[in-house]
Amino acid sequence: MGPVLALVSFVLLLFQLLLVARAVLDWSVALAGPSVPGTFRSRATRGVHAATEPVLGPVRRVLPPLRLGGVGIDLSFIVVFLAVVIIRSFI
Repeated sequence: MGPVLALVSFVLLLFQLLLVARAVLDWSVALAGPSVPGTFRSRATRGVHAATEPVLGPVRRVLPPLRLGGVGIDLSFIVVFLAVVIIRSFI
């Protein structure tokens, strides 16, 4: 693998880890309640959202959340995560 493809694969891996961190932080809000402003969790949530939202936002506009009763499943997260996994498998 060339150095450029290795760099692209590494960047995609970092983005994948950010997506996992976003999922964990979103669930922490659902399970533990909203974080207090200024805490590590609130700063981490803001940073992860700022890094992942430019990719998830446009996908979310095309593919809105799936509503199942009172629950909404964010399909954009699943689509982007699977796309990253597929792209990394081809590299």
